[in-house]
Amino acid sequence: MKIPPKKIIDFIKEHHVLTLATSKNNIPYCANCFYVYLKEENIFVFTSDNETKHVQDAIQNNTVAGSVVLETSIVGKIQGVQFQGKMFLPEGSIKKTANKKYMKKFPFAKLMKTQLWILELEFIKQTDNRLGFGKKLIWKKDVAKD
Repeated sequence: MKIPPKKIIDFIKEHHVLTLATSKNNIPYCANCFYVYLKEENIFVFTSDNETKHVQDAIQNNTVAGSVVLETSIVGKIQGVQFQGKMFLPEGSIKKTANKKYMKKFPFAKLMKTQLWILELEFIKQTDNRLGFGKKLIWKKDVAKD
């Protein structure tokens, strides 16, 4: 699997909250989630209660979008990523790896009654105004051709 450029990965790893956008019946919704990023799998790992609107939406339509941003009011320092991908429940070895990494970073999650989720990235657009106003870096997942 082709992974995103180091610059994108480094930015994602510097942060820990993503905004997740879902849609059901053409009605959008968003939520903020603590995450860990697994580079080799190119996935976000996060937890959420199965009864939340964003999880219920994703069960119906697992194509999701979102962002991770650096909060700043200084235009020249604006940085962030916008992404699209597929959200699903982890299984097998990835579930074990994802759970271990998530609980290591957010041990308080052990006390919560939530479900572990995976967001497999398919598209990322990074903006970094430090490199010039509106500078963008685009990454797309390789798609197998029949």
